[in-house]
Formats: sequence, C-alpha cells, structure tokens
Amino acid sequence: MTDPALSELLDLALEAARRAGALLRDGRPADLGVAATKSSPIDVVTEMDIAAEKLIVGYLSDLRPDDGFLGEEGAGSPGTTGIRWVIDPLDGTVNYLYGLPTWAVSIAAERDGERVVGVVEAPMRRETYQAVLGGGAYANGDALRCRPAPPLDQALVSTGFNYVAHVRAHQADVAQRLIPRLRDIRRSGSAAVDLCDVAAGRLDGYYERGLHPWDLAAGDLIAREAGALTGGRPGLPADGDLTVAATPGVFEPLQAALEELGAWHD
Repeated sequence: MTDPALSELLDLALEAARRAGALLRDGRPADLGVAATKSSPIDVVTEMDIAAEKLIVGYLSDLRPDDGFLGEEGAGSPGTTGIRWVIDPLDGTVNYLYGLPTWAVSIAAERDGERVVGVVEAPMRRETYQAVLGGGAYANGDALRCRPAPPLDQALVSTGFNYVAHVRAHQADVAQRLIPRLRDIRRSGSAAVDLCDVAAGRLDGYYERGLHPWDLAAGDLIAREAGALTGGRPGLPADGDLTVAATPGVFEPLQAALEELGAWHD
C-alpha cells in the first residue's frame, strides 16, 4: 500500500474494530436482552449494538472530527473531508443475542463516494479481515484469495433471510428452487462474515436481498480484493435489491439463476 492517507484510514478502522470487538466479546452481559426492534418484532437491537457504535464513532470522531458517518444504529453526518465511515457495530445481532459465535464488527471508509478501506473483525473466530482498494485482502496478516471456480452444481453458496415474514417466505421459495442447482446452501446470520468467507475460499458464493450499506460496505471490498466478483442484478452494483459475491466462474451463472428466480424482489 503506497497511499499514506489510506494507510491511516486502515489503521484507524482496525483499531476501532478491535476495540468494539473486545467490548462485545468481553462485555456481553449474561442477561442480555432486546433494547429495540427495527423492521419487525424479531429484527432486534441490543444495548451492546448501541454501545459498540458509540465507541466506534467516538474513537473515530475524536481523531477525525470532520469526517462523515453512516451507522446502523443511527450515526449519521455528512462531514466535510470527503471521507465517510460506514459502520455496522454488530453484524449478526441475533446470533450474538443467542450466544452463537458468528457475528462481527464491520467498518468501511469511503473517499468521495468510493469504498477504499474495509475491516471486518470477527472476535469469536479470532479473525480480522482487511482490505484497501487496489492493495489486496488479508486475514490476520495472510493474503486472501477466493476459491477456483467449480461448476455451479458443485458450488457451496450462502444466503440470508429477512426478518419480515412475507419477504422471508419469498426468499425461502427462491432458496428452495436454487438448492437443486448447487452443491448445498448455508446461512450464517452475518452478511459481513459471509462476504469474508467468499474472500477466504470457504464459500464459492453468497447472495442476499435487503442488505443496507453498512451490511456490505467492508465485506464487499474485502471479497473483491481477494479476487471475487460482486454485484447486484445483471449490470448493477450490489445494493439493497440484491447482493451477489462469488468466485469468477460461479458469479455469472449464480447471478443469472437469481435473476430468473426473482431473488431481487419480495
């Protein structure tokens, strides 16, 4: 990495994610409960989501007070520097609520609207994923590369489901029709972790409808810097309608199958 400005942003993202991950791992109360709900009664926020976002925003804004912020739990300001931090303080909240290990802190930095830095901290897996635009992707210091492409019918693909009942029902129908075309399907409960698992070669592909910018910002960059392709519907970038990430050779047939099956609508 030759751009010192990006090096600074990466270092800040790594430290903020490390601190938030430690808070979430070590500070989880035994009686952790739901602090609020979002799209439905089962789409939950815990007090720890809120505390982790407060920690991240406080740390970054102390050092870079003029930057912008976009956070899942309400952080939002435009900033004046051209840098915006996109923060998911706890991706996989339901897993965390239940004591399951698949959850992560996700922090990305955008410069003039382009994602340039991504960090995903997965404390229970003891893994820190990072990427800088044009600089490759790494996990705990080791370079990442996505898997060589198998035929689609031998691909292991992950997905996620919405917390609104009728949306989830359609997503289940899509998955039911897709499964016979794949090796198998997985559901981890964390979009950030799934995208990093594509980068690390643990999955051949991943797709999901209904993601927000904070869900995918860091993981999308990490997957791309590891050699994966990412996008949404054919010809479009990954967004809330559809996010697809896969090793080259799996990406296009998976994207085409999802288009055919209507994965991009409710």
